[in-house]
Amino acid sequence: MKIAVVLFTRDLRLHDNPALAAACANAERVVPLFVLDPELGKLSPNRTRFLHQSLADLRASLRDKGGDLVIRSGDPVAEAIELARTIGAEGIGMAADVSHYARRREERMRLECERHRIALRLFPGLTVVNPGELRPGGGGASYRVFSPYHRVWRAAQWRDQVATPTRITLPEGLETGLLPAIPAGESPDAATGGETEARRRLTTWLRHIGPYPELHNDMPADGTSRLSPYLRFGCLSPVELARAAIEQDADDYVRQLCWRDFYYQVALAFPQLSTKPLRPNGDTEWRDDQDALRHWQDGTTGVPVVDAGMRQMRAEGWMHNRARLITAAFLTKHLGVDWRPGVQWFFRWLLDGDVPNNSGNWQWVAGTGNDTRPYRKFNPIRQAQRFDPEGVYVRRYVPELKGIEGGAVHQPWRLPDNVRRGLDYPGPLESHRDEAVWLRP
Repeated sequence: MKIAVVLFTRDLRLHDNPALAAACANAERVVPLFVLDPELGKLSPNRTRFLHQSLADLRASLRDKGGDLVIRSGDPVAEAIELARTIGAEGIGMAADVSHYARRREERMRLECERHRIALRLFPGLTVVNPGELRPGGGGASYRVFSPYHRVWRAAQWRDQVATPTRITLPEGLETGLLPAIPAGESPDAATGGETEARRRLTTWLRHIGPYPELHNDMPADGTSRLSPYLRFGCLSPVELARAAIEQDADDYVRQLCWRDFYYQVALAFPQLSTKPLRPNGDTEWRDDQDALRHWQDGTTGVPVVDAGMRQMRAEGWMHNRARLITAAFLTKHLGVDWRPGVQWFFRWLLDGDVPNNSGNWQWVAGTGNDTRPYRKFNPIRQAQRFDPEGVYVRRYVPELKGIEGGAVHQPWRLPDNVRRGLDYPGPLESHRDEAVWLRP
């Protein structure tokens, strides 16, 4: 093949990028392409900023290899086909994805490539194990329970990592396009995007991964890797991360990467994961309480650990995994508000927000998804007493609550009486061994 186009989507890296490696191995000239879709740019200012930072870093890395990142704006399929025809490319390669949007894009790309006699090849790269590779017995489309999936996932043959290209050559005279200025975003303390930053954080994390089993639920310790945004945008290879964690005997951390893969195979089998209940009989009579929803969104419910989690998300574009479980459970199981507005609010703020993990975990907590115990409750008072017993996490994000201990309730907003009674009598502490990961990595 003389010329190949690589359409980057959520694989914004040079290391272990199967689509890029294959193009460089099989074509004389390779055109790395990213198409800015205006519709996606409206969804989350935080993720748009992270994306643009990642694209700027990717362009710099490609230029170091002699290539460049071609930037276009518009419909990804139309722009990729137009570029391929203009430069005489014989093939287009891209990473396979599972969301409804991504699968529609892939189908449209397949049809257009057939029409214009351009070869199309989809590659793995967004997960450790391909989402459709492991199927339960009996002909099921996906595993519905995590534990059996985890067993077959660990026994599966993972793909080999591919080499980083040493040289990338563009066709002569190609107009690469301008990358727009990096937007401001909404969260002032959000992480910086890009493969360079991802690899720096990976190196640091592997030196501190040892205490992960003891610290990943400790809210003030912040003992997680915070690599989830880099996995979401493909700035870091999940296979590379999983193999590095195994070399450190960090089985608990590898388990969380399996949770991530678990929800990708769920999303592949159930494209409506963000809007329709996976378990229809779990969709209850939700309360339409806009006042309660607004206080939850603003972090002014009067329940300190809930408010701290929601304010952390606004400030950083990220929230501790334990806080995600607590805040989601409070909205759905205590306030009785539908899980779908929660899905959308998290999508707006979280750098790592994607359909499989965000929507899948919301459904797990709401009792409409893959939880084998759909009626369980996470009482925020008991959760705070165990995972933030001295109120360090709470005071970090709700500094006006000086001197608070554990989970005492203050009330800038009057909680509904039934919710308050439920907090006064928390009952036994819930087991947390098989809780959903919610992007704990």
